[in-house]
Amino acid sequence: MSDTSTPVSDPISGQTHNAPNAGAIAACRDLLNDSIARIQTDCAKIFADWEPEIARPEFHTGAENLAFYLAARQYDLTGLQSSLSVLGLSSLGRAESHLRQSLAAVMATLDGLSGLPASWPDPSELDAGLAQITRDQELFFGDFPGEHNTRIMVTMPPQGATDAGFVDELIAAGASCFRINCAHDGPEAWASMIDHIRASSSKANRHCPVLMDIAGPKCRIESVDQPGTRLFRGDRFRLMTRPGRKHKRMPSITITFPDIVTRLQAGLQVWIDDGKIGARVVEIIDGGAVLEVTVAADKGKKLRLEKGINFPAIDLEIEHLTPADLAVLPFVATHADIVGCSFVQRPNDIRGLTAALRQYRGDMPPQPLLLKIETALAVRNLPRLIVQAGSHQPVAVMIARGDLAMEVGAERLSEAQEEILWLCEAAHIPVVWATQVLETLLKTGAPSRAEVTDAAMGQRAECIMLNKGPYIGETIRFLAGILRRMDRHQFKKTARLSALTSWRGPQPL
Repeated sequence: MSDTSTPVSDPISGQTHNAPNAGAIAACRDLLNDSIARIQTDCAKIFADWEPEIARPEFHTGAENLAFYLAARQYDLTGLQSSLSVLGLSSLGRAESHLRQSLAAVMATLDGLSGLPASWPDPSELDAGLAQITRDQELFFGDFPGEHNTRIMVTMPPQGATDAGFVDELIAAGASCFRINCAHDGPEAWASMIDHIRASSSKANRHCPVLMDIAGPKCRIESVDQPGTRLFRGDRFRLMTRPGRKHKRMPSITITFPDIVTRLQAGLQVWIDDGKIGARVVEIIDGGAVLEVTVAADKGKKLRLEKGINFPAIDLEIEHLTPADLAVLPFVATHADIVGCSFVQRPNDIRGLTAALRQYRGDMPPQPLLLKIETALAVRNLPRLIVQAGSHQPVAVMIARGDLAMEVGAERLSEAQEEILWLCEAAHIPVVWATQVLETLLKTGAPSRAEVTDAAMGQRAECIMLNKGPYIGETIRFLAGILRRMDRHQFKKTARLSALTSWRGPQPL
């Protein structure tokens, strides 16, 4: 028999099992007590920097829990988790929204097992974080659909400006909220889209918020001196600060933020068109750089105007609001329910945007902000971005996995999207799972197996965003079916033990 356990009799089976003795309980209690003390000290330092900025009382609890969560996650707590699990206690793996209260509850249980006075937290304190997320989920993404918790956001195509019945169909299929991309169309089309959304929502007796997504400083190809050139692996092309004399063998491109070119160094990786072309800087030349293609389809890939270009190794020090963004702000400030903040990277980006919007809001309160996380710097700064925004208006986060995958790498994306979900739950704010969700189904009418699994994973977020496509109605209905099924089995990180329908009754061999 182990010296850390004592035999106890199971009242149901009558069998004898080993149970932890007082020494094991005391050791675990001491370990937990030391961990809580360290976390509280670190939390106080983090929160002291934030508290003077917090002007919204309803965000105070979320910000404090986020500080506590960040302080805790600076340490490797896996040993503590194992010790708690052996005792049959919470391993804290699903406590993002109430970590301090969960630690207090576990400590109270250990106190009780040790014969000491025990004081458990009020159960309402453990529910407060998720209750705040639910309130903001309705604010940002619309009413509870009735059959599944995760809302469905639809990106409006041009048809939404001309066909009111089209919006009726989207809401009937299961759309809860709508996104207007300010990089496309214009104020006249946007106004028509919004009118149709409002009218269709009213007919359906639904609240369907409108997100207007400000394009932000996305770097794109501005010119190609040899249009139509198809690049293959091993080919070279030039990236220049400005158009110039054509090269005999290599096509040349320029980009919307030419200053980035001056910061390139040999060996840096560059991605074009959401990763369809990958290239490496092989030479710095006068006025630009030479890049060699490392990733391309076997049949090659063309360089095209307006395609995005990513520089993962460079923190882009460029103005967050472009002239095009400033031009659309008067409309966005007076028409949007939610403002989408694209390519936000620093707290000062948020301060600049909210100050610009304030000029057109008059006496109206600030609009809720949706922070689109799409660069490595934004991931690193995420706690500060959340606190800066949430201190002054409701805030939510979109995991914009297209550019984010290019910036952090596809392998790191699998981890980063999980970390963003955890961090936002700790801050008591809702999340959108976005980019290429069910894209094959949207475009062809038939889903790939991998994207079905991806959509099911998105159920843990408060909302899933769909892009435009000819099969948007079918895709909304298909996604709603996935969400209905997954809601029976999963809530965020918690597996729900609903009855399984595949294996009922006896199972004779």
